Amino acid sequence: MKRFRSLLWLLVAFLLANTEAAAQSNTQTVSGTVIDKASERPLANVTVQLAGTNTATRTDSSGRYVLKNVPLGRQQLSFTSVGYKTITIPEILVTVGKQVVLDIPMDQQISALNEVTITGRRVRKGMASNEFAGSSARSFSMEEVTRYAGGRNDPSRLVSNFAGVATTNDSRNDIVVRGNSPTAVLWRMEGIPIPNPNHFAALGTTGGPVSALNTNALKTSDFYTGAFSAEYGNATGAVFDLSLRTGNKDKTEKTLQLNLFSGLEAMIEGPLSKKKNGSSYLVGYRYSFAQIGQSMGFNVGTDAVPKYQDVVFNFNFAPSKLGKFNLFGMAGISSIDFIGKDLDSTDFWANTDEDTYFKSRMAIVGLKHTLDLGTKSYLRSVVSYSYTNTEGDLYKYPEKQADRIHTANQSSTDNQFRISTYLNSKLSSRFTIRGGLLAEVESLDTYRDSREETPDWRRLRDYNGSAVLFQPYVQGRFRFSEKLALNAGVHGIYYGLNQTSAIEPRASLSYAIDGTKTITFSYGLHSQEQPLPVYLFQQKKADGSYDQSNLDLDLTKAHHYVLGYDWNFAKDWRLKAEAYYQSIFDAPVEATPSGFSILNAGADFTFPDKAGLVSKGTGTNVGLELTIEKFFSRGYYLLTTASLFDARYKGSDGIERNSTFNNKLVANVLAGKEWKIGKTGKNAFTADLKLTSAGGRYYTPVDLEVSRLAGVEKLDERNFNAQRFSDYFRADVRVGFRLNNTKRKISQTIYLDLQNVSNRDNVFTQRYNRAQNRVGQVNQIGFFPDILYRIQF
Repeated sequence: MKRFRSLLWLLVAFLLANTEAAAQSNTQTVSGTVIDKASERPLANVTVQLAGTNTATRTDSSGRYVLKNVPLGRQQLSFTSVGYKTITIPEILVTVGKQVVLDIPMDQQISALNEVTITGRRVRKGMASNEFAGSSARSFSMEEVTRYAGGRNDPSRLVSNFAGVATTNDSRNDIVVRGNSPTAVLWRMEGIPIPNPNHFAALGTTGGPVSALNTNALKTSDFYTGAFSAEYGNATGAVFDLSLRTGNKDKTEKTLQLNLFSGLEAMIEGPLSKKKNGSSYLVGYRYSFAQIGQSMGFNVGTDAVPKYQDVVFNFNFAPSKLGKFNLFGMAGISSIDFIGKDLDSTDFWANTDEDTYFKSRMAIVGLKHTLDLGTKSYLRSVVSYSYTNTEGDLYKYPEKQADRIHTANQSSTDNQFRISTYLNSKLSSRFTIRGGLLAEVESLDTYRDSREETPDWRRLRDYNGSAVLFQPYVQGRFRFSEKLALNAGVHGIYYGLNQTSAIEPRASLSYAIDGTKTITFSYGLHSQEQPLPVYLFQQKKADGSYDQSNLDLDLTKAHHYVLGYDWNFAKDWRLKAEAYYQSIFDAPVEATPSGFSILNAGADFTFPDKAGLVSKGTGTNVGLELTIEKFFSRGYYLLTTASLFDARYKGSDGIERNSTFNNKLVANVLAGKEWKIGKTGKNAFTADLKLTSAGGRYYTPVDLEVSRLAGVEKLDERNFNAQRFSDYFRADVRVGFRLNNTKRKISQTIYLDLQNVSNRDNVFTQRYNRAQNRVGQVNQIGFFPDILYRIQF
């Protein structure tokens, strides 16, 4: 802790040494492109104005604008054009070290195309970028990821602040949406699915301890919590639709950052050509701070040091007759070793008589191409390749033996080729249609061997083959009037591993009561393949053959119904309420009567070892969500969310039980205040607070006697989810400075994030510890100070 305080004071001293009192130019440039939201064509002669001032400019023939002399701090811009709805963008953070790039889509009006409508202007805070988004959709910005207390510079942690989302696991960033398993989440980047974007990710999971997503490379992205539109498939819970920002097209900019979780980072961006023809590049690299700290002699709090690094890039090439091309990608490697003799013997999570080794690798590269077809249509295609590899080994020290025994080994290598292509046409100001196909070829080589419970090796997973996944879709948006609009479509899915398929209708109807109130109703049927470890688990039978019947499992399916109400009830204030019902069916359960269901799995590194499963399980999720938000203005913001829900399932015994993810109630309160400091007010002191409360998780207790006999943990499967952990509560407090050196054109940000400031003992799990030969409680992370320092120039 002393070294941590020394590091903090060193950073503060560095900040103070790099500020100056002399008044310089306290302004920055904001630039970007304005397009028609439906056709994505550039819009000329759009007026871009700084709120409350005469500072304004217009877009050129390519839709590009450059607004100079924008004061430092939080600003608001309005975008006005004849025949289009006026857009207002609040909370734009302007700093001296980096230009602001803000691309804006605008909705065309149906009537009065020769007039500019000022009344009922739309504040686009939190509105999804996708033209076809219906209910349960929200966008988030990179700045929001780093603004809120307790965020750990992680997009998954950010969305846990939204209504309907819970992450009550401090050691992993798995997100539980409306009571669904984290495996029900779909990750996409630049319009195409991607594998789990987290370090230390295991096969079939969607979360991990540390995010491999570089938030400094993200632009405003969309997050969907249910009843999503027809272009999204192979997911029954939620969709993370990420977009990478392009680099600065006018000048070279650099970012250096240090964060205890995301690591030490360097990023550079700028124009690809001296001609400034609209091309740009962005490259970022991060390295584990814990690994650096250990090499420098710092006490990082554990002997099992997590080692990880990642890279992200996005090359945006100049438009030509062949269209527009983007080359993007990311890659990461991670490893950790748990050596038993080095672990704390009093830690119930630690097994001092075993050594565990784990490492993972992932890489994604994609090429996106957009070709304009006429004045109202475009064809967009993305080709991508992804690679993931995980390896793990377990060694145990038998009693009274010095030599360890290799007791478990697993390895998985997954290669995926994907191509997505769709045609988008704006047929009129009322009607837009989009249709396309996503095709995937997956090549998987995986095995898992174990002799934890037997003297001989058992092969629990053995697969080396490939499978295809096809997902065609078509969807349209029809605006009956300025108030009433319908999004409707159909999505198809075919999985070649076992020839399962589904046809899924989707629809969303929205009605704008007036300029401040909107009501929506959405429905969708959604299907998803099973996690690969579930499909591929096999069990040896008495005759020596293997039970591989899990390969015949059907897709899990869910009906989603959502009723939503959105009300901007005052200036800078918004209320949003949604009620939903989800009916899940064809979920894997055991063939013989039991309370097991795969709907309870997915929030860990492994999946249950169950063979002979059948697709006969069901589940229901029903809930009510409320959001009250005060957009950042007059120096402060407020976000309060509450989710009241009930998530239940039925196993093959037909008994309805609480789902593992049935927290019942999740509530968040986030608030922040900024004070301008310095003679010119260009700097700021910030303070942020986050309070989270959630109901305890249901769990299946450990069968102590059976565990002692087996030598490994065994659950009491007579009492599935019969017990519940105590409620979860956590308070995070963050303070920081934002400093602008106008003379050197450098902006700096530093914050100290005190996570779980009350040091509350929230329960993580109960487990059987073989070394202690008893069942005990494992708590989540206690008080933890996080720090971030960023410099941009």
